[in-house]
Amino acid sequence: MLETGIKLALTLTQIGVIMGIVLLTVAVLTLLERKVLGWMQDRMGPMEVGPYGILQPVADGLKLFFKEDIIPAGANKLMFSLAPILSLVPALIGFAVIPFGPNWTLEIFGVEFKPFVISDINIGILYILAFASIGAYGIILGGWSSNSKYSLLGGLRSAAQLISYELNVGLSIVGVLLLAGSLSMVQITEAQAGGFWNWFFFTLPFPQAIAFVVFIISAVAETNRVPFDLPEAESELVAGFFTEYSGMRFAFFFLAEYANMILVSCVATVLFFGGWHAPFSFLQGPESLTWVTGIFWFTVKVYFFLFLFFWLRATLPRLRYDQLMRFGWKVLLPIALGNIVVTSTLAYLFPGP
Repeated sequence: MLETGIKLALTLTQIGVIMGIVLLTVAVLTLLERKVLGWMQDRMGPMEVGPYGILQPVADGLKLFFKEDIIPAGANKLMFSLAPILSLVPALIGFAVIPFGPNWTLEIFGVEFKPFVISDINIGILYILAFASIGAYGIILGGWSSNSKYSLLGGLRSAAQLISYELNVGLSIVGVLLLAGSLSMVQITEAQAGGFWNWFFFTLPFPQAIAFVVFIISAVAETNRVPFDLPEAESELVAGFFTEYSGMRFAFFFLAEYANMILVSCVATVLFFGGWHAPFSFLQGPESLTWVTGIFWFTVKVYFFLFLFFWLRATLPRLRYDQLMRFGWKVLLPIALGNIVVTSTLAYLFPGP
């Protein structure tokens, strides 16, 4: 009984720490995005709240917390209230299988504990894909339950976009799974140890660079970010599925979008760029400090992908809806299927060790 209690306490502490880091990162990203967009567009960005505007996320959070929470008269109140939660929770649950550092097992008060992985399950990537698809139901229900034509159109667009690009995300990672021989995120990371030439983006006989391009484009569409933010489309649908939301319910949708961006960046880092492994073995440092350097390299890679999201927003215009669907089904899908055929053929002809 004592052992179970200690294990539960350790796990809850680990979950709390990771959730705290994720939510803090979301707050930082809201500032970084506006600053990066400001620099790219030759303006200052937030400058009023705190020195150089660094307290802007705090001001935004306080504003949303105290803002009046309005429920439209014709809305389905239960679904209207549940939709933001249904969108946020799956985004946060996905971090349970992400390896943030070495797969070490420590013994604390006689209980085995992995500090850098909450749960190492042998179907980790399927777990993430399953919960990521559930999050879209929050958007769909939010659009339907608002009793607004703009919100409903945003929800319908989200449903179609999800079906189109979820398929491409799943197919793009099949090549990685074939090369790694496992669905566990930890084992996929371990398979890329030794140097950047072992990362699946570069690895021979068939680098997964094409699969990565398909994955990252589809992931941007999955997170409803520019140039694939059709469910929001301010110029057409006011704010899309959350037109009628305000206060903390709006904040939940906002948190879900940024949490999904972080999750997608973590998954891209693990699947294609070696996770916490350094590009060269000598950069990993002594074994006693592997956890420090591992977390550092993991963070650098994740923030690179997050910067890519900002860069795309500053550079590309929004696609038209028919272009979005055509690109998903007629371009990305054939490329993803072709990558699977070539990778499986080469993996059979040139089996790894």
